[in-house]
Amino acid sequence: MIRTESARGRAALMVAHCAGMVDLVALPVWVGTLIGHYGLDPQQAGLLATLFLGGAVVASVLLAPLFHRLPGRTVATLGFGLAGAGFYAVSRTTDFGPMAALHALAGVCAGAALSVTHGTIARSANPHRLFAIVGMALGVFAIAFLGATPQVVAQAGGPALFIVLAGVMGVATIVSALAFPVADAAPATQVASAGRIPAAVWCGIVGIACMGLVQSMTFSFLERVGDHRGFGPQAVSGVLIALGFVNLLPAALAALLQQRWSARTVLLVGPVLQALLVATLMNATAFAPYAMAASVFAAVMIFTHTFAFGLLARLDTSGRAMAATPAMLMIGAAIGPILGGTLVKSQGYGSLGAAALLIGAVAVFCFSRIPAGTAARPAGTQVAHP
Repeated sequence: MIRTESARGRAALMVAHCAGMVDLVALPVWVGTLIGHYGLDPQQAGLLATLFLGGAVVASVLLAPLFHRLPGRTVATLGFGLAGAGFYAVSRTTDFGPMAALHALAGVCAGAALSVTHGTIARSANPHRLFAIVGMALGVFAIAFLGATPQVVAQAGGPALFIVLAGVMGVATIVSALAFPVADAAPATQVASAGRIPAAVWCGIVGIACMGLVQSMTFSFLERVGDHRGFGPQAVSGVLIALGFVNLLPAALAALLQQRWSARTVLLVGPVLQALLVATLMNATAFAPYAMAASVFAAVMIFTHTFAFGLLARLDTSGRAMAATPAMLMIGAAIGPILGGTLVKSQGYGSLGAAALLIGAVAVFCFSRIPAGTAARPAGTQVAHP
């Protein structure tokens, strides 16, 4: 039996996290490819990304309450396998209708796999640290993906993107089948009260959903706004690669600062910084402020979410709430591309900055509802075993 503390188990969770969270890395290339190579307008391109993310939300909402009963390895293997098949099928068509249906199907399947992945992480001895580890893996993956995929798409055309995404899902399928770990046992006290999720957890879920909305709304058009400002494809590609390297840092820093920084304070500051970066990105007329804001933009979400994951996992040790991580991230992220595309189409890129400030204020309010005392609990609290 492979456990979460084993090297094989952690490696499998790292791969599964990267595949399931591919949107966090791929959205600029994804939406940019749909606009630049498939000729879709921003609203249509955003809708396809929204369908993928919406499918992940549906799967997560349905599966999270059943997490403690699900065979994690089977769900992860089948989910990633079917998502890969869906992406490959997208590469074989240019009709919007089939592309839309396949995006939704791939989202449902990848969301199911990611749901059991995050639930398993939450039921480990130290969820904060393990989530930071898989976050570092996502940073490495981002460098490889953002460094290579735009060039592949430029040379081979739009379908190449979906073949790459299918390959990512294929690797996750194989690794999950061979090494996906078994979740640690929940404490007996939590099992006895499995019907109740603390109110503070729900506040945290809404706050993370708001940050996910700002993240995807902005990230979807990060490449496009650079092109619109005339910065040039090479310069924008360089920013995306720099973003990948910067993304190596936030999860590692979150792990190092686990015992030193208050999780609640991080949650209150994160949405504010995120919104200010969006305002800078979408209103910059010079390359330097655009590049600086873009290179650290995703890092803010990764750093903040690592603290949020650890805090909420301590508040609900059954793993059910964290099995809904894809839903809490992607219910906002699913709205983001279509909302962003609609705003860009009607009001221009600058409107995304104003929207980010409003949504960020809602996130801060939600995080403020988490009692200060809960953040003071030891971050390294071990999961008790019966």
